[in-house]
Amino acid sequence: MKSALITGANKSIGFEVARQLSQKGVYVFLGSRDLVKGREAIDKLKAEGIKNIEVIQLDVTNDESIQAARIEIGKKIQALDILINNAGIYGGYPQTALDSTIDQFKAAYDANVYSAVRMTQTFIDLLKKSSEPRIVNVTSSQGSITLHSDPAYKYYDYKGAVYLSSKSALNMYTVVLAYELKESSFKVNAVCPGYTKTDFNGHRGTGTLEDAGKRIVKYALIDKDGPTGKFFSEENNPETGEIPW
Repeated sequence: MKSALITGANKSIGFEVARQLSQKGVYVFLGSRDLVKGREAIDKLKAEGIKNIEVIQLDVTNDESIQAARIEIGKKIQALDILINNAGIYGGYPQTALDSTIDQFKAAYDANVYSAVRMTQTFIDLLKKSSEPRIVNVTSSQGSITLHSDPAYKYYDYKGAVYLSSKSALNMYTVVLAYELKESSFKVNAVCPGYTKTDFNGHRGTGTLEDAGKRIVKYALIDKDGPTGKFFSEENNPETGEIPW
């Protein structure tokens, strides 16, 4: 049975990804900063008949929490097949280039960028023991510099200096990580789940959790001939999914 670790998975998109992967026979470690909320999420899934899942206390902005999770998971499995860096924050308001505070940038980069670095570096040894290791960095098409430089882009006027730049940084980390692992069996990709209706955006999104989950799960389970080092947003490119950086 394949295994997966998902950060920020006690609610919204992360929770849906945990559900879908479990339904496909993957053993899921549901990462949750709040253990109580994580257990509540597990109870909901088990009420649906899902059994191959457990909660892991995991604060992606805390090194000690990540190390403790690595130790706990290492006691249970010999190899980790899938790491999904899903946890993140928007960063508050305002988000203009002139008025956003340094503290806003620090908090957003800690949760959206540094967390992926921490998680990847901490769990890379377990991932290397997998025959088909996969890393999915959950990003946003809003992090595409090419799209946000194009006045024809449908979200061109939806600028946000903090959140957008943090996702651009995560995208670059994905590119470099995929490059460093290109001679191995790793597949590393940045995936945008789409503008999904969640509490992250005040439920203003237009997409469903089910569709968002499918998009992430797709790249978590790609085969040996699948892509690596790519940026996908099926919302923006329904044909191939790939969009420009």
